[in-house]
Amino acid sequence: MKLRLKHLALALAAAASLATALTTPAWAQQNDKPLRIVVPFATGGAQDVIARYLGAKLTDKLGQPVIIDNKAGAGGIVAADAVAKATDGATVLLATGGAVTIAPHLQARLPYDPVHELVPVALVADTPMTLSVRAESPYKTVADVLRDAKARPGQVTYASTGNGTVSHLTGALLAQASGVNLLHVPYRGAAPALTDLLGGQVATIVTSVASIEPMVASGKARVLGTFSRAALPSMGSAPTIGEATGLPGMEVPVWVGVMAPARMPAASVEKLSAALVEVCNLPETKQRFAQLGAVNTCGGPAALGKVVTEDSQRWAKVIKQGGIKVD
Repeated sequence: MKLRLKHLALALAAAASLATALTTPAWAQQNDKPLRIVVPFATGGAQDVIARYLGAKLTDKLGQPVIIDNKAGAGGIVAADAVAKATDGATVLLATGGAVTIAPHLQARLPYDPVHELVPVALVADTPMTLSVRAESPYKTVADVLRDAKARPGQVTYASTGNGTVSHLTGALLAQASGVNLLHVPYRGAAPALTDLLGGQVATIVTSVASIEPMVASGKARVLGTFSRAALPSMGSAPTIGEATGLPGMEVPVWVGVMAPARMPAASVEKLSAALVEVCNLPETKQRFAQLGAVNTCGGPAALGKVVTEDSQRWAKVIKQGGIKVD
């Protein structure tokens, strides 16, 4: 595992230095093909909307049409594999942790190598997770949940959006750091998990701001804490999990970035990165992302590479400590 993480760090550092080592023509000069952004989710979700927003802005910045290609399946593995094997020099991945920093620690063998076949282009957003309960829940604080979990080991439930997802692992991180035994109940997505939360079948849920916000707005759910670095205005008075527990390491960036095939010319990566960071820093981008329950976190290859490395280390530890496996 340590060797894998070392290779990841070296590969990311090498990718950042390639831009100065090669003299391939820049994006618009080299490519007469539309830029294709492969999205590992179905249409309509927050990540899909982010990709389509970025695509519309990049059309003007790059002087090329941008096509959004949704390839949902296997937790992002289908999309990541398609991009890793792309040879047209114009295909990139709207990347999230599932296929890049989680799957390598859960799958014995992947059809692609996220360390050597994908390189970071830009960091664009964070889609924070929350610990939430239904409005009628007796739990008023995170401390209430952890106190009950200590008193009744393995009986306090938390719903997730699926086994091996960032939702599952974030709940496991909290349990491990707190020294409690929470009972994980996986669902196939946020919708059925929220249905059972509101119905009282599960006590708590670890899910994104985007998923829980409508329930909070309608008075059906409450957010006890956010796994973010700072409190989120959209979540009212909810503290961060770090503030609520005093535990370190409870800031979990559920990052969204853009990654490219390692074979994409470095000058094209550099051109695309600059355009993405420029779009990400627009005031209207901040507003649009906030509507989606996301925070714009703009950065180039080095910023994304750092997040990827830290994320991989975090989930490697959680998965190993929890003996977590996927079917």
